[in-house]
Amino acid sequence: MDESRKLFVGPRLKRLRRERNLSQARMAEELGLSPSYLNLMERNQRPITAQVLIRLAHAYSLDPREFATDDHERSISELDEVFADPLFRSAPVSRLELRETVESAPTLVDAVNRLYRAYLSMRGATDARMPSVRDRDRAEDAPQDNPVDRVRDLIQEAKNHFPELDEAAETLASDLQLSGHEPFFAIAERLHAKHGIRVRIMPIDVMSDTLRRYDHHRRQLLISEMVEPSGRTFQAAYQLAFTEMRDVMDALAARLEPVDGPARRLLRVSFGNYFAGALMMPYGKFHAAAEALGYDVEVLGARFGASFEQVAHRLTTLARPGARGIPFFLLRVDSAGNVSKRFSSGRFPFSQFGGTCPLWNVHATFKTPGQVVTQIIELPDTSRWFSVARSVRRAFNPWGTPDPQLVVGLGCELKYAHRLVYARGLDLSSPEPTLIGINCRLCERVGCPQRAAPPLMHALVVDEMKRGVSPFEFDAT
Repeated sequence: MDESRKLFVGPRLKRLRRERNLSQARMAEELGLSPSYLNLMERNQRPITAQVLIRLAHAYSLDPREFATDDHERSISELDEVFADPLFRSAPVSRLELRETVESAPTLVDAVNRLYRAYLSMRGATDARMPSVRDRDRAEDAPQDNPVDRVRDLIQEAKNHFPELDEAAETLASDLQLSGHEPFFAIAERLHAKHGIRVRIMPIDVMSDTLRRYDHHRRQLLISEMVEPSGRTFQAAYQLAFTEMRDVMDALAARLEPVDGPARRLLRVSFGNYFAGALMMPYGKFHAAAEALGYDVEVLGARFGASFEQVAHRLTTLARPGARGIPFFLLRVDSAGNVSKRFSSGRFPFSQFGGTCPLWNVHATFKTPGQVVTQIIELPDTSRWFSVARSVRRAFNPWGTPDPQLVVGLGCELKYAHRLVYARGLDLSSPEPTLIGINCRLCERVGCPQRAAPPLMHALVVDEMKRGVSPFEFDAT
């Protein structure tokens, strides 16, 4: 064999041996080699010779071209293209690592390519609905960083629990209680007395489509008259967070998101909202009440002057050591199935793309406004969850304007359901759960009449002579 055409096929040789369940000594014997020489070939310290290729072909009924043809470069190029995507810029992969992967784990390479194609398919569908801005003079797309998703991921990593904010809010709530006023008036009084900020409830013809606005020059917090009482308290508490807790929130945001940009600003907004909820519902008192009341969201709302959504959100933050609540998840959806809010102190597998499963009754809740509905659901991984859902509203709406349709879903693992007032009278030991998926493109359940799209990782099967209960049949293998 020509020296310039030396072939090093160690990983493929080792893979062949393992597929045949052979020891190095046994394969060496069958090929007429010494075990030490075979070991050197498997470690790419010796090239494969023409004689050994012929012996491999005879011994294992192989086509010598499987070894003589080096198709690694093609696979490396494919992976190179995958990892050139802006998605991976923060975690670059060297070409040497790609080569090692191609040589030692070709099936993994195929899996990565399939996964990336599925990702491109999903991203293409997203871009069709919401085209991204691209530089026409550049060959590559601009990075598709989404600050909203970034903030959601950071909050999820922290399990939606920020002790610094909880402790400060609890101390401040105790101080406000000494005033003897209701929370809204106590907060407004503190803003005025300590910071010179006046809180004013303004008519809709002044505020137009704005619910809250802070006027820096006149030092006034303007809140629309269309905001419900619980919302007014929340907005005043939010302003107090940015007045008294700005340094703490800045430091916390900088720690989680080192780059100063939209994501860090969104984090500060999230921390302001977190502090506002913690001020209205101080941790110790709220946790004790939640446990005593069986996590009755509406009673908790009445006791703490909060809305259903505010209470549900606060329930996802109860992770203080020694005083942990049930690890809830929360999501908020509109009537089109879009998820506009999601939090979790547990392990619920939220979908990163697309909506939710239509079999989940958070969607049916739109038909029963104001009523709490429950459901036991089972995901494809066989985990079971208890779900509570109710429609909510953000503010009053003047006649003739659209009334936003939103539903808040609150849930926990089924093993915690016995602690909830909503599960009383239900047989939790042998339930009949509703089988749902994450969303249609990620769900592999067959025969679903609600399926809106085939799963990304399975081939679509089209039979012109057959119509099943699902409009999309696919190869489930």
